[in-house]
Amino acid sequence: KKIMKPFSTPVLSKRTYRELKLLKHLRHENIISLSDIFISPLEDIYFVTELLGTDLHRLLTSRPLEKQFIQYFLYQILRGLKYVHSAGVVHRDLKPSNILINENCDLKICDFG
Repeated sequence: KKIMKPFSTPVLSKRTYRELKLLKHLRHENIISLSDIFISPLEDIYFVTELLGTDLHRLLTSRPLEKQFIQYFLYQILRGLKYVHSAGVVHRDLKPSNILINENCDLKICDFG
C-alpha cells in the first residue's frame, strides 16, 4: 500500500501512524498482515503486506456470488471483526473495497487508517 506524502498534514500523519500501530499489533488470519515498511526519498511510505488478488467490490461487480461464497465471506468478515473489536479497535471504514480476497477465497480486512 502506498501512502503519498503522509507527513504533509497533521491529519494524514495521525492516520498513517494509527494504521501502522494497529497493523503492527493485530495478528489474525482475517486481518491483513504487515511485513515491512519502506520510506521513499520523496517521503512516500509503502506498507508491504501479503498479496491478495482482488477485493470484494471488484468481485461483486464482476458476477453474482453463489450462496456458499456469500456465507463463507460473511463468516470470515465476522471473525475478523470479532477479533478487531476484542482488541478495542473500531474499523470506521469497512466497505467491500477494504476487504481483500485471494484465489482460495481467503479474506482479509485492510485499511485501518
